[in-house]
Amino acid sequence: MNKDHRLKEITSEATDFKREIGVFGGVSIIGGIMIGSGIFYLGAIVLQRTGMSLGLSLACWLVGGIISLMGGLCFAELGAAMPRSGGSTVYLSEAFHPVVGFIRGFSDWAIGGPGSVAAIAIALPSALQSFFSLGEGTIKAIAIALIVALTVYNLFGIRVGTLLQDTFMIAKLIPIFLIMFAALIAGKVSPELSLAPVVGGPVGTVKILSMVAFGVVASLWAYEGWSNINSVAEEMKDPRKSLPRAVFLGIGFVTLLYVAFNYAIYRVLPFEEIRSMLSEDNLYLGTAVAKKIFGNFGAVLVTIGMAVSMFGALNGLIIAQPRMYYALAQEGHFFKSFARLHPKHKVPTAALLVQGLLSILLVLSRNLDQLTSLVVFIGMVFNLMTILAVFILRRKHPHIARPYKVFGYPFTVFVTSLIFLGLVVNTFFDDPTSALLGITVPVVGVFVYMYFDRRLKRERRAEGEV
Repeated sequence: MNKDHRLKEITSEATDFKREIGVFGGVSIIGGIMIGSGIFYLGAIVLQRTGMSLGLSLACWLVGGIISLMGGLCFAELGAAMPRSGGSTVYLSEAFHPVVGFIRGFSDWAIGGPGSVAAIAIALPSALQSFFSLGEGTIKAIAIALIVALTVYNLFGIRVGTLLQDTFMIAKLIPIFLIMFAALIAGKVSPELSLAPVVGGPVGTVKILSMVAFGVVASLWAYEGWSNINSVAEEMKDPRKSLPRAVFLGIGFVTLLYVAFNYAIYRVLPFEEIRSMLSEDNLYLGTAVAKKIFGNFGAVLVTIGMAVSMFGALNGLIIAQPRMYYALAQEGHFFKSFARLHPKHKVPTAALLVQGLLSILLVLSRNLDQLTSLVVFIGMVFNLMTILAVFILRRKHPHIARPYKVFGYPFTVFVTSLIFLGLVVNTFFDDPTSALLGITVPVVGVFVYMYFDRRLKRERRAEGEV
């Protein structure tokens, strides 16, 4: 395939997929994956990292949302210009080299995607243990049943998949909003929102900034998942407009929700009570608020909220991830069956089924946490490279249509790149062993790429001889 033909193909809106996802569906995929059980306990970790400063902790949530939005808008420019399934695999292939896009997708196929699916599938029944006595075998059986059920369900088309995603997006917000608004209205505490750390005595500006950076990294765990919308760009209605809107609305909404929810916690729990809970390693501040307002029903409400949130995140990942594997196969560098769409439902059936199988195998693995941690570092590296691709593709292809452009370019993209570079460096020093081991996955991916690349070249030579 010559370069001009490839560029025309990846910038075209022509597709064999069904375009069934609107702006709200896009927001549901973003919010559905981002909002999980973390909303009930990650605030405690952010608070600890900011020296128990309520004001600094809220600032971390706001900054974390802004950083995610800045990264998301970089992805939005690329997705609007190249509205193809696969997201960053497409952009990295065009900006750098096809092998870079391949190892991005291969890392997700081998561990990242199935690992995330397996982790959430296990976490969902685990959240019910306070009400039901569930052994390890039962939890794994439920996790496998969830994966099988949602995989089969999503084989029937993107319309039914996003309908379920929309429904559970609304359903997960009901208990969260109920707890948050009740806390804001009934809370009698006037929280001290000073930006000075409470623990450790007076500190300088540099130390405060260091605390904020450390706290922001924790908040970003709760924002993870916004890039998945790009993988389904080919199934969005008018993706050149709807994708950027979904990114902005989705990340913006989640940011406001996280800030408001954590402020609501401070309206109900006195500072000393929060401090006492954290000293006992009880991080579930959201649960404590729900119990204080609604009594025993509060615990039920939180459990329902967590279970529904994780179900939505699970469904969102099962929808989005296989589109990345489809993109690899479309390039000719992966299993041909992954590039085939169901003749009626127009979904990558083989990619969905194989992801389900790999997820089940990881559920049965005893080392799920270790396996998934291997790709955290390399995933952050690829996110950084995707943001840098905005620079490269603007210079490489200045004349392609860009219906959405990142505001404040090049300054905002440069700052975003520096921030994500800082996150990569922080992740490396936080867990260098996992980071180094994680590099083995892309290395394996290079050899897999070489195998498929040689096979593809042989096939093209043979076709040329006919």
